[in-house]
Amino acid sequence: MAIKHYLQFADFSLEEYAYLIERTKIIKQKFKSYEPYHPLLDRTLVMVFEKNSTRTRLSFEAGMHQLGGAAIYLNTRDSQLGRGEPVEDAAQVMSRMCDIIMIRTFGQEIIERFAANSRVPVVNGLTNEQHPCQVFADVFTYIEHRGSIAGKCVAWVGDANNMLYSWLQAAEVFGFHLNVSTPVGYDINPAFVSQNNLRYTVFKNPADACAGADLVTTDVWTSMGYEQENVARLKAFDGWIVDSAKMQRANPDALFMHCLPAHRGEEVAAEVIDGPQSVVWDEAENRLHVQKALLEYLVLGKV
Repeated sequence: MAIKHYLQFADFSLEEYAYLIERTKIIKQKFKSYEPYHPLLDRTLVMVFEKNSTRTRLSFEAGMHQLGGAAIYLNTRDSQLGRGEPVEDAAQVMSRMCDIIMIRTFGQEIIERFAANSRVPVVNGLTNEQHPCQVFADVFTYIEHRGSIAGKCVAWVGDANNMLYSWLQAAEVFGFHLNVSTPVGYDINPAFVSQNNLRYTVFKNPADACAGADLVTTDVWTSMGYEQENVARLKAFDGWIVDSAKMQRANPDALFMHCLPAHRGEEVAAEVIDGPQSVVWDEAENRLHVQKALLEYLVLGKV
C-alpha cells in the first residue's frame, strides 16, 4: 500500500471515514469486552512532542500498546530536533526505525515537511492550524449518540483556532453545516479555508450561532503558544461563554462538546460542561478508539 499520511481532516474521503467509523465501533467493543486484539504486534509508533499533552499522548500510547505494538515518546527538548537538526533529516532517520510517526508541533508546515521526507505514515497529533484526530473523535461521538451528522447543524463559539479549521473541513466531508461566531479580531483566516467551502455561516452574536444547533462546541480562549495574549483575549472574548442561555437556543436534544482541558467560567459555564447535554468524557475517551482505528488503517490498510 502506498504511504498515506493524516495531516489534516480533508486527507480522508467520506468513504474512508465510513470505513474508519465502522472499525472504531468494532475496536471499541473489543476494548469494552476485554477482548485482546493485537494487529500491530511488533510494530512501533514514535510520538514526537514539541507541545505538551495529556489526552494526545495517553490515547496514542495506550492505543498502540492495546493493539499489540510499542510506543516511543520523544520530546524535542530531549532530541536532536531541539538542537537544530533539520526536520527533513530527522524524518529520514526516524522513519527507518519505526512503522508510523505521530507529531504534535506548532506550524503545519513543519509536519508537512516531515511527512514529505518520511518512509512511513505520519499523523498530525495537533498543529497551530489543524487538529484532525480530535475532530474525528468528536464526529464519531456525535454519530454514536445521535446517528448521522450529515445535514445537521454544528455551532462553533470561540476562537478561530485549529479545532475550528478542522471542523470546517469536516463539514465539507460529512455534509453538515457549521455556524461560527468568533470575537472581532479572532475570526476565520481565509487562507486556512477552502474557497469552495459553502458549509458555514458566520454570526456576530454567539447566541444566534447556537440557534437551532444539534451540537454546540467550543475550546479554550487562549490556545497553547498564545499565552502572552491571555489578558487581551479574556477581554475580547467577554460574552462568548457557552452558558445555559446559549444552549437553550439550540435544539432540545443538542449535545455539548469541548476538546479539553476546559476553564469553567471562561469559555464554558459549569452547568453546561457538567450538565446532561455534555458528552465531553465520551468525547475524550473516543480519542483512544478512533486513533486505534487510524493506526490500524495507516499501517495495515483495510483489514
